[in-house]
Amino acid sequence: MPRLPRAALVATAAGVAVLVNLAVYLAGRAVGGTFTFTSSTGPARVDAVTVAGFTAVPLLLGLTAVALLAPRAAWVIRVALVAGPALAAGTVLAMTLPADFDTVSTITLALCHLTLVPITVAAVLALGRRPAGRPLSPASGRTGR
Repeated sequence: MPRLPRAALVATAAGVAVLVNLAVYLAGRAVGGTFTFTSSTGPARVDAVTVAGFTAVPLLLGLTAVALLAPRAAWVIRVALVAGPALAAGTVLAMTLPADFDTVSTITLALCHLTLVPITVAAVLALGRRPAGRPLSPASGRTGR
């Protein structure tokens, strides 16, 4: 099976994460989560667009950094395998639990954060298995990717 290019792997991981988190969010809505909380400007609501954005943007940024840096510094993979899951779990403590969501919304949003852990680990490991690009070999006509 051919390997995905790094950019496609990053995009695929983010896309899968968004789809999983939207499914989790919709399940939370179906069982009664309101996803409303009090902000400094009054009542606010987490909607599907917010879930998709808060899923895709950090994952795209982090995995892009790994994809760009890992071929030059192998330690980046080890750091990302710790930092990615730690950030995903840490945002539950920093963002979800302090908000005044109802119980279903809190559990659902915490699950959305935690679904990023296995997706991040899988994507980082896949990026770590990719060899750095090599110059074209006149004899083979291949890049080694």
